[in-house]
Amino acid sequence: MEDHEKKHEKEEHKEHHEHKEEHKEHHEHKEHHHAHKKAFKLKKTDFWKYSAIICVILLIISIVTSGFGGSTKGIGKDEAAEKVLDYINNNLVQAGTKVTVNSITELDGLYSIGLTVQDQTFDSYVTKDGKMLFPNGIDMTQKTEAPAATPPAPAADLKKSDKPEVELFIMSHCPFGTQAEKGMIPAVEALGDNIDFKLRFVYYAMHPTQGEVEEQLNQYCIQKEQNDKLLDYLKCFLDKGEGENCLDKIKIDKSKLKTCTEKADKEFEIMKNLEDKSLWMNGRFPKFNTDAELNTKYGVGGSPTLVINGAKVQSNRDAASYLQTICGAFNKEPKECEEKLSSAQPSPGFGFKVSTTGAATAAPAADCGV
Repeated sequence: MEDHEKKHEKEEHKEHHEHKEEHKEHHEHKEHHHAHKKAFKLKKTDFWKYSAIICVILLIISIVTSGFGGSTKGIGKDEAAEKVLDYINNNLVQAGTKVTVNSITELDGLYSIGLTVQDQTFDSYVTKDGKMLFPNGIDMTQKTEAPAATPPAPAADLKKSDKPEVELFIMSHCPFGTQAEKGMIPAVEALGDNIDFKLRFVYYAMHPTQGEVEEQLNQYCIQKEQNDKLLDYLKCFLDKGEGENCLDKIKIDKSKLKTCTEKADKEFEIMKNLEDKSLWMNGRFPKFNTDAELNTKYGVGGSPTLVINGAKVQSNRDAASYLQTICGAFNKEPKECEEKLSSAQPSPGFGFKVSTTGAATAAPAADCGV
């Protein structure tokens, strides 16, 4: 009898211990979920570039467990799209940012959602119960080829020279690249021959369906063959994004342009990389190799990236800030550095109106990149 009672006590103790462990695990799960939710909200101004590894892990778990809900009945596509749009607008982007849902389809136990945020497109995912949102997905069958990133140099630590070399890396249809160009052009015009300015291109294109590859090829050749017309062409293009009309308006020599683009296409395999999706970086973006070696040299990862005298540099994107930043790279500042340029922050995207929304003021920290 005594042995039986001891055995019973041991079993009760074991059950109690297991119950405590289950409670502990449940508590830790709640804390993890709360922390994930908190971090999700804190990254408001950089929504699309955080916690990639966590997203992948959660995505795998979601697929295995059928959307985190086992046999839980899912919601419809329209309701899921409405939930995603409502959550993003109220929690993840600045006021005034335009967000639209372009498509929604079923994919491996999830809904795949095509989103446009400030003219930039993304593929995002939501569980079928509408409870978990994944800002992006990573195709693990594709090899990532991003060059090693190098931190931007503080303006005070810039290497100085008599004639600074200024290189601005952009994607022609990236809203933050166009924003940087609108701020940079007045500074370049003010400094004139005192600097060596070059427009460069990020080694992959994120907006191929908008004609980005063809436009960048044109801009590359305008700079190469008709450089005296580059800034005027860019100012025209940045207004409405109508490249063909700007070729006529700025009187670009189309015969010379055609000869250059055909030669560059052959040298850098531009159209081959665009048309053959098996060559796309991560299976999503065509390579654009006109400045591929410089991208690797400087560790360029996104648009815009500013490089002065061979080092990446941080700067606000208004004309006055760009002028001040570049002038910090002179051995002896020219009188043009005293010019008073606008300190108003250009708005992202096309058009020259200065926006006063939160999206514009937050934009200097934003870029287009994977």
